[in-house]
Amino acid sequence: MTARVAALLLIATLARPCSGRAQQGSWDTVGRILGAADAFAAGYHRYNLPRRDLSVRVGDVPVAPQLALGAWAGFSGTPDDVTMMGDLVLTSSEVRPVLAELARERLEVTAVHNHLVGEAPQLTYIHFHGQGGAVELARRLDRAIALTPTPRPVQPAPGQPLTIDTAAVFTGLGHSGKAQGAVAQLSFILVQGQVTLDGRPVSPALGYGSPINLQMVDGSRAVATGDFAVTGPKVGGLLTALAQHGITATSVHSHLIGESPPLYYIHFWADGPLPDVLRGLRTALDAVR
Repeated sequence: MTARVAALLLIATLARPCSGRAQQGSWDTVGRILGAADAFAAGYHRYNLPRRDLSVRVGDVPVAPQLALGAWAGFSGTPDDVTMMGDLVLTSSEVRPVLAELARERLEVTAVHNHLVGEAPQLTYIHFHGQGGAVELARRLDRAIALTPTPRPVQPAPGQPLTIDTAAVFTGLGHSGKAQGAVAQLSFILVQGQVTLDGRPVSPALGYGSPINLQMVDGSRAVATGDFAVTGPKVGGLLTALAQHGITATSVHSHLIGESPPLYYIHFWADGPLPDVLRGLRTALDAVR
């Protein structure tokens, strides 16, 4: 080995840790801007912004923030070149100013719709998309979030005794997840193959994960919500499976614009004894696999 080659190898070796530290510093900066911790998982950086300031009910059910009020922003890629996507959870009075600010910040709005039906107060969910440097995108998104009373910096959720049977939930749905208090959260990838957007591959968990959240209402009754991300040929069978088990499809729509293949997102609301809810959700999952 020549002295020149050895020197180049040494430089490369020393540079790698610095590069890693620089990238982590960028993600820390994004977290400081958004006021949320970086929950890195499944290949992307996620910053959760739950609307704990809202008191929402669906009928007689108080909606826990982790059930259906989870605004968030996700970043996939390197800090200098990321795809940013996420959800904002807004009250009716917040929709107009936030949409106007997103337009001023040149952040694309890819969906404006409901997730729930019959909730009070009424909520609107805004899906957004951006491409570029992570820190700059975070600054632009921050200016839109600042128009809402979303609690920031985000504090850890208060500890609660576990009151949902996670063994029954995870076994019933054939997949593990996480739980806090009365709510269990799971996520599935139901689309096979690669999805692209503007010629770029989409990180599956970021762009087309299928979350299922369950909340115990009392000792036996549970509610569930979330959405199934599927391709067109799967939509009909999924809707039939949900209806046959008394689960309401609350929205059928897009989250992305221009993706290939086209995807559809089916939101739902289930309410009943936990075993019945799990049985219906498992049938819906099996219908699209």
